[in-house]
Amino acid sequence: MPRPREDVDRILASSASGTSFLIIIQLSSRLFTFIANQLILRSLSPATLGIAAQLELYFISILYFSRESIRTAIQRQPLVSTSKANSNVGASPSKPCRAPAEDTGGRRIASQSVVNMSYLSIGMGIPLSMAFAASYTRLASEEVSQAPFYRLSVAVTTVATLLELLTEPLFAIVQQYMLYKNRAAVEMGAALIKSLSVCTLFFWASWSGYNIGVLPFALGYLCHSLTLIGGYYLVASKVTKEHKFSLLLTKIPSSEMSALVGHLFPRPLIQISTNVFFQSIVKHLLTQGDAMILAAMTTLEDQGAYALASNYGGLVARILFQPIEESSRTMFASLFNSARSTKQKMENLTAAKAHLGDILWAYAILSALVVPLGPYLVPQVFHMLGGDRWASADVDGLLSLYCYYIPFLAFNGISEAFVSSAASPSDLRRQAGWMGAFSGCFAVAAFLFLQVGQLGARGLVYANIVNMAVRTAWSFSFIKSYFSGNGTTIKMTDFGLRSSTYILGAIMSAMLARKRGPNTSFQTLLKDVAISAIYGLTL
Repeated sequence: MPRPREDVDRILASSASGTSFLIIIQLSSRLFTFIANQLILRSLSPATLGIAAQLELYFISILYFSRESIRTAIQRQPLVSTSKANSNVGASPSKPCRAPAEDTGGRRIASQSVVNMSYLSIGMGIPLSMAFAASYTRLASEEVSQAPFYRLSVAVTTVATLLELLTEPLFAIVQQYMLYKNRAAVEMGAALIKSLSVCTLFFWASWSGYNIGVLPFALGYLCHSLTLIGGYYLVASKVTKEHKFSLLLTKIPSSEMSALVGHLFPRPLIQISTNVFFQSIVKHLLTQGDAMILAAMTTLEDQGAYALASNYGGLVARILFQPIEESSRTMFASLFNSARSTKQKMENLTAAKAHLGDILWAYAILSALVVPLGPYLVPQVFHMLGGDRWASADVDGLLSLYCYYIPFLAFNGISEAFVSSAASPSDLRRQAGWMGAFSGCFAVAAFLFLQVGQLGARGLVYANIVNMAVRTAWSFSFIKSYFSGNGTTIKMTDFGLRSSTYILGAIMSAMLARKRGPNTSFQTLLKDVAISAIYGLTL
């Protein structure tokens, strides 16, 4: 039997490998999306981009409510022999993780329970998609509903969400056996197909003189979902043959039937997913509330400008933060749920604390780079990419302001990843209550900035900063109490920067603030990049 330290090392190694592949997934998918958007941006009006942002919110919302709570619960169902599973990180589907004979039965039960739980996402997705489709088409403004191919786009997007939910049993197996390399290949292929289809349709429409509205985006979602189904099936089917379990909804063979619900779903996972689901409703309102409020209270042009700022300003968040959060959540869950003795529990707790501290310190360094440099450099780069159609002081100001929002996204994401892995069902219910309070705080801030202050899309960024700040404060309060309750502590000094770093960042911010202006020459941009590089090396 592996020693506790060996288990910890394997879990950390799998997390590092998984993070690398997840970053590759995000980097490639965002690169494909960025190139596609850049190719069509000069012929895309702000209003059309605003409708596309609404369609994306519609797509994301159905998937989030259908599968997020189930995925979170599944992460707490490790394979029976965690250490041996982790030694197979990145295995290919042709050589899936091989379990020793004594672990085969337990591993088969664990895998089948994960597959069965995933079918709940499909069951939830069907009524949710129907309800969302009916409400979205009926409540859409006249300007949106009269856009070309609007209803067809909604219908195609609805079908795409249902098809993507069909991949959940396949995705669960790929994730449980930590086949990150195969997942990267599948998702990169799907992102490429989506980008190619969107660009091809827009180019064809432009060449033919047709106005097809946001239909290319809807068909892009459909192509993405179909590619995921085919790719994940090829990977997961080989794993099921190796470990003798089914991709269909099947009764779980177990002597402990009291732990099962109807011989199909493990009761502990049902309890966790139920608690997380009610929490996720409030969390989604907080996470996507900006897009919802923007859609309800601003023009399509403002929505398009905000979508542009979110896409460009949020590249770092999507490429870097999201993979780190996802792999860290899996790692924390493995550490907290795989301990078999008091000694191993302390080993795992120490490893989790070190991992969290390292990420927080890295985020602090990144913030010291982004806050001074981003507000000045991002608008300059965008002037060279976006063309005259998007050139305005409002868009520049929005892009600059969004750079201040990025550090809040980073710290909130990793802190909530820790909470979701370590919290008990009662903690999750308590967090859901606080999330309700944060929703009220966000709504008040949005009203003050949008309605009273009349700040438009910029006001929504301010409201989001307030939202992320209060959520992060609560999460850090939980983290501190969690470590304290387990015999250790975590302090700001564990990941804080030197005071000289903050002083240097303030000086750089002041210098670049004085240089802001409409100058977008390539020579000026090179000088600014050189100055920024010197600052980064000094930091």
